[in-house]
Amino acid sequence: MSPRFAWKIPLLRRGIRQTAYQIVAESEGKILWDSGKVDSPQSIEVEYCGLPLKTRQKVYWRVRFWDESGKVSDYSETAWFQMGLLNPSDWRGKWIETGIIGGARVTAPAPYLRKPFQVKKPVASAELYITALGLYLASINGRSIGDEVFAPGWTDYHCRVQYQVYDVTSHLQFGENVLGVVLGDGWYCGHIANMDRQQYGDRPRLLAQLMIQYMDGSFEIVPTDETWRYTSGPILESDLIMGESYDARLEMSGWDTPGWNDTGWFPVHTVQLSSLNLVARKNPPVRRQEVLRPVQEPVELREWNRSRWIFDLGQNMVGVIRLRVKGERGRTIRIRYSEVLNPDGSLYTQSLRSARATDYYTLKGGEEEIFEPHFTFHGFRYVELTGFPGVPTRENIEGVVLHSDTPISGTFICSDPFLNQLQHNIEWSQKGNFIEVPTDCPQRDERLGWTGDAQVFIRTATFNRNVSRFFEKWMQDFADAQSSSGAIPPVVPKVFAFGQLEDGGPAWADAVLICPWTIYQVYGNRRILERYYPVFQKFIEYLKNTSVGWIRSHPDWVDQGNFPGFGDWLAQDGSGKVDGGTPKDLIATAFFAHSARLMAKIARCLGKSKDEQVYHTMFEKIREAFNRRFVTEDGLIVGRTQTAYVLALSFDLLSETLQEKALEELLRDIRQRDWHLSTGFVGTPYLLWTLTKFGKAKEAWKLLTQRTMPSWLYPVLHGATTIWERWDGWTEEKGFQDPEMNSFNHYAYGSVGAWMVSMIGGLDFDPEYPGYRHILMKPLPDIELDFASVDYQTPYGKVVSRWQKDDRHCWKWQVTIPPSTCATAWLPEAVGKEVLESGVPLPAVEMIEWLGEEGDAVKIRIPAGNYEFCW
Repeated sequence: MSPRFAWKIPLLRRGIRQTAYQIVAESEGKILWDSGKVDSPQSIEVEYCGLPLKTRQKVYWRVRFWDESGKVSDYSETAWFQMGLLNPSDWRGKWIETGIIGGARVTAPAPYLRKPFQVKKPVASAELYITALGLYLASINGRSIGDEVFAPGWTDYHCRVQYQVYDVTSHLQFGENVLGVVLGDGWYCGHIANMDRQQYGDRPRLLAQLMIQYMDGSFEIVPTDETWRYTSGPILESDLIMGESYDARLEMSGWDTPGWNDTGWFPVHTVQLSSLNLVARKNPPVRRQEVLRPVQEPVELREWNRSRWIFDLGQNMVGVIRLRVKGERGRTIRIRYSEVLNPDGSLYTQSLRSARATDYYTLKGGEEEIFEPHFTFHGFRYVELTGFPGVPTRENIEGVVLHSDTPISGTFICSDPFLNQLQHNIEWSQKGNFIEVPTDCPQRDERLGWTGDAQVFIRTATFNRNVSRFFEKWMQDFADAQSSSGAIPPVVPKVFAFGQLEDGGPAWADAVLICPWTIYQVYGNRRILERYYPVFQKFIEYLKNTSVGWIRSHPDWVDQGNFPGFGDWLAQDGSGKVDGGTPKDLIATAFFAHSARLMAKIARCLGKSKDEQVYHTMFEKIREAFNRRFVTEDGLIVGRTQTAYVLALSFDLLSETLQEKALEELLRDIRQRDWHLSTGFVGTPYLLWTLTKFGKAKEAWKLLTQRTMPSWLYPVLHGATTIWERWDGWTEEKGFQDPEMNSFNHYAYGSVGAWMVSMIGGLDFDPEYPGYRHILMKPLPDIELDFASVDYQTPYGKVVSRWQKDDRHCWKWQVTIPPSTCATAWLPEAVGKEVLESGVPLPAVEMIEWLGEEGDAVKIRIPAGNYEFCW
């Protein structure tokens, strides 16, 4: 795959847009590609078309553009990229392992490995190429390498393993040097979910090579091989789910520096793993992002022979703690975690299930000691210390927040503090569950890449943070997980425990289409559709082959022992079932139709007109089958649940006449529930969009702002700082829900965030112009807010929508449109009023196109620029 280029042009004036560009790329003084002047507005996803690139080649590039008046800009500052190891033969290192090995339920100490080597000439550059089956922490001469956490990341290790590259030139010194690595079990051989350890392999393994370029032009490689040596150290056990045990008395100060005597260490073993597919890291790494401190002094819970100290960090977070402590040698401190507290102030840990989620630290004694776990993470707000020497204060611990390094792209704020807290909770649930893959929850014995959760949330995720690379990598995991029949499992990367579920079922497996289509719409990333089109085709063919008369999850098929899906997971529709009362074959067939329609759109985007017609015809056949089986002439839909009506309306499965009747029935159910939703994971993401689509925005607003259970604001009003898994995770009447499934950090219901941005903030993309090339701006009128503000970094630059109104319904609206884009804007309640832009009345403002009136709104077209409207 060729590299792709992107750039943003400055917002120098109104109406600025690119009409042409020129890219120049060079390496070692040689021009690799000069595009010449290309007449095109494209400034994202521009593919490299120069000379073939070689292993480790460093390429420098710059770009200039021509604007709408034909004026050419100066060249940009020079940027660069470097190619990885393109051929298997480029790897000189061997896979190595140690004799330290655990069991199915028994963890083992972390291996410490070292390799001395000599540098006898001046060094021009040095790069470390490194990966592991498991996790690694690397150092040279006692200096840590890189700032990644949980490298090399989680993939299906049977299919591919990612590697990282670090510039370590400054780490080297003349004479003796030492390369040191500590290995962790990670996902490779540690616990995954509630399963036994060693799902992929029995012990961690290491592959690396240090590549040194000397000033005289010579070259040297220091690889992993049989000359490396290992031992165990202070990390007695370290597991992503269970926690870490660290005995500081066993620390080996200087073990990774020259002069250390390793005669008591053991030689490593080399292993043949040539079949493994090594690939450069695709996704942003996990990093330490911020530090939280306790909001008050710890609370003591006294027992007859000891005290437990409870710290409150004020925010349900994901990561580890940093402990500062001074005490006698040999004392062990137990550290436990929870998201919420029991009524007596103790940790509520029942919902962790088999996850021990406990760290232990044994002091070496002497000066102040600092402990931060290495190869684990926890989901928590509260921390309990037992065995602490003396009386701790809030200064003794910090919470280190970990998540994939996806840059912030959007902000939303309004005049309702409860909606602001809801947005805050959505953001923190996203951060806590975007660790390598989009997981369901970060605290209990699960933490899997549940496909259904991610697909309902992805549109919101793309607003909060730039997740383009994050989901590009996850799509590769989908391709690796797809079965030979075309089925997609419920969790990706695929893990053994769900091997019996070849197909994840409706709304879960369909993530294979919904997620990349959303990435394309938001970022203009066409390549993700091109690359995985065969995966999409294979999946749709699977749905076709396993349907009965175009009905997916048909009872005749299910009776053969096949999985019908998870239903409307955790719905509050009165069915009393965890999977809700909406018939599973109805959900399945609705999503079959939706996926077929998406395939038609994807085929059209890729210029595959024959395929487009095939999938459009398929959609119509499924639509007909859906109506025959599930819809009456009166517009009643089997199950008569909110989700049943929402899916039929949202996916355009009904005629116009039946749409009106179905909408009436949906509203009837909402009113009968005293303006409460009853939808679960499947129906909730579409509920407010559907009501708004059919002109019921006020009703959608009423649901959003409902404060009693079930509702989005009920958890907010009861102190939630992240999104709950269940609408009734805790209630005043019943307390905690079933601890077997009761996460307090689970982003699925946070999918409402996209609706708030679009309908309250008034900002959305146009599906016909991917990447926000054409922006839609349409705030809802008649909502009980005084202001709302949205900022979002599109691929072309920042777009801003900030409106406020007073009690006389006078509006002010600040708008910023990025270069090379335009927007269609609806000015609410502006019909019959004088509309001013920066003091000039419309439609006389230059470059703004008056499009007429639509309802009570004035509709205009505006090019790039900054604007301030008032009316």
